[in-house]
Amino acid sequence: MPLPKGYLIMKEMKKYTHSNIALITGASKGIGRAIALGLAQDGYDIWLNFKSDVKAATAAQTEIAALGRTCTLVPFDVTESECVRSALSPLLDEETPYILVNNAGFIRDSVFGLMSENDWLQVMDVHLNGFFHVTRAVVPLMQRARRGRIVNIVSASAQVGMAGQVNYSAAKAGLIGATKALARELARRNVLVNAVAPGFIATDMTSALSPQDYLPLIPQGRVGTPEDVAGCVRFLCSDMAAYVTGQTLAVNGGLYM
Repeated sequence: MPLPKGYLIMKEMKKYTHSNIALITGASKGIGRAIALGLAQDGYDIWLNFKSDVKAATAAQTEIAALGRTCTLVPFDVTESECVRSALSPLLDEETPYILVNNAGFIRDSVFGLMSENDWLQVMDVHLNGFFHVTRAVVPLMQRARRGRIVNIVSASAQVGMAGQVNYSAAKAGLIGATKALARELARRNVLVNAVAPGFIATDMTSALSPQDYLPLIPQGRVGTPEDVAGCVRFLCSDMAAYVTGQTLAVNGGLYM
């Protein structure tokens, strides 16, 4: 028996109107997890993407539930376009997230003369192709809803350049450029696109570094926390940032000014 026409219309209205959902990639731990918890505190239900760490993702889901919000685990590899599509399509058929945070990332550091082609390509794949695959799935729906916030997590490495991180610096700098261009495209549809550029943050990614090597470079004299970054993302997703788009907000203790 066919569904009533009114039901289909209501389903489309639900899909394209403002929701209190935030989709965050790479959110099982570190900066992504802090962002997910922070946005849950702000009243958002979370679509939590992760690649493989089920234990960490489930723990984050439990913490979000304790805050009174729902957390849907959405496992996929951001570099695999078909995996992104198949994982997100059933959710996007029902609702359009108000917030997308492109956080998934990793490093493969090496001096440029010894950098393998695979290390170059993998870093580009995660940060640039991953941004493309996930954002392309969400943007048309945000445009139809005429509301949305996209925040791309970049890096101080893209702003100052870091020896041993030519691949990472290039990928994150590319993402800053994409942020500006997409912000211009979407501004008239009230979809705001910004970037947050962390410096040295206490996460698994920086755990192998020796603090004495980089603390002298930071005027504040301390390593940042994932919550420092999450607070800036929360600001950009709030009504207080309603006139902010195409910007890169540095969160680095003064490393780059």
